[in-house]
Amino acid sequence: MSLFSLVSVLITLAAVSSYFNYRYIKLPTTIGVMLVALLGSLALILISPYNDGLRDEATALVARIDFDQVVLHGLLAFLLFAAAIHVKFDHLGREWLPIGLLAVVGTLMSTFIVGTLAWWILGWMGLGIPFMHALLFGALISPTDPIAVVAIMKSVGVSQQLESQISGESLFNDGLGVVVFMVLLQLAGLDGAEHGSNLGASIDAAAVGLLLLKEVGGALLLACAVGYTTHQMLKRVDNYQVEVLMTLAIAMGLYALADALHLSAPIAVVIAGLFVGNHGRQFAMSDKTRENVDTFWELIDEILNVVLFFLIGLELLILPIERAWLLAGALMIPVVVGARGFCVSLIMGVLKRVREQSPGTIRILTWGGLRGGISVAMALSLPEGDLRNLVLTLTYCVVVFSIVVQGLTMGKVIRWSSRG
Repeated sequence: MSLFSLVSVLITLAAVSSYFNYRYIKLPTTIGVMLVALLGSLALILISPYNDGLRDEATALVARIDFDQVVLHGLLAFLLFAAAIHVKFDHLGREWLPIGLLAVVGTLMSTFIVGTLAWWILGWMGLGIPFMHALLFGALISPTDPIAVVAIMKSVGVSQQLESQISGESLFNDGLGVVVFMVLLQLAGLDGAEHGSNLGASIDAAAVGLLLLKEVGGALLLACAVGYTTHQMLKRVDNYQVEVLMTLAIAMGLYALADALHLSAPIAVVIAGLFVGNHGRQFAMSDKTRENVDTFWELIDEILNVVLFFLIGLELLILPIERAWLLAGALMIPVVVGARGFCVSLIMGVLKRVREQSPGTIRILTWGGLRGGISVAMALSLPEGDLRNLVLTLTYCVVVFSIVVQGLTMGKVIRWSSRG
């Protein structure tokens, strides 16, 4: 099957699932589409004893989709830019401290807590893995993905403060989470690089610091340079077709360039998106251009999110199913949610002493910390083997619970928590 045929089948199935959800299930689009894909995958698994051919064809189709490449080196560029271009600097400015602490300190704390508990629990179950590999699981499962929650928060009428905190945190902890994961991957010697084993043999703060400085610092410098250059170009053009195309070029070209330079492409795209979405919109775009840019990126965001969540549901077809691994995955759910709650409680509890917070902030931020496709993509990027299959199963269990259970109950949690 050609690439065009594969994409055509994927888009068609996602569109049909979206229609079915809108007409009959009536859940938030991303959650409903993923449930349709999950139920379809489960049905194929259940009927496989009676019709192997149908499941084999579906599995072969899904196996052709490189989820890691599609998400981390494709969809993520568009999704992060689409989210960043609509975030206002003044909202981030008012909430920069909680956003920064949650995105940086919270992500690092969660990585260590989840990794340590996973290492201990898996060892207790007889599924022991090296501590560095457990930290990899902690790193890939810690970034939050509020895609499904943001729409619910707006419909329920949550405060602007909370909306800014949860969306701002996710923008930056996605990028940081990928950086931490890549650093740990190199330290564990699993990235295929020649220097991986050397770093893994002598882990020290200097090595980690240099890697982080290169990934994050280099991405910031590159994004600022590209953002400023684009701003100057936009000022000299008053044609919305050209300007929309230029924003598309930033999302794709900057991500690819940062990736090629081994910098943090997610962070670079987020910074550039914020720059264009604020400074560029205000000083370099006409009203007509702003309207068309917003419409274009909102449409891109909606379409790609539907495709991404549909892909998450399809991944069940190629998930290695082992009873012990599924049990371990179930045990990881309270570990991940509990670690999120501990980090949020600690950070927001300290901040509460110096600044007023919205009612129910800790509960809403904890329950609203959904995990999504980025976590699954990072798990799939691990080298083939039992370790990858185990980590993938753990990740998938947490992600599905997160999207389905937390996503569907988020509205009730917001209404309950907002009452104090």
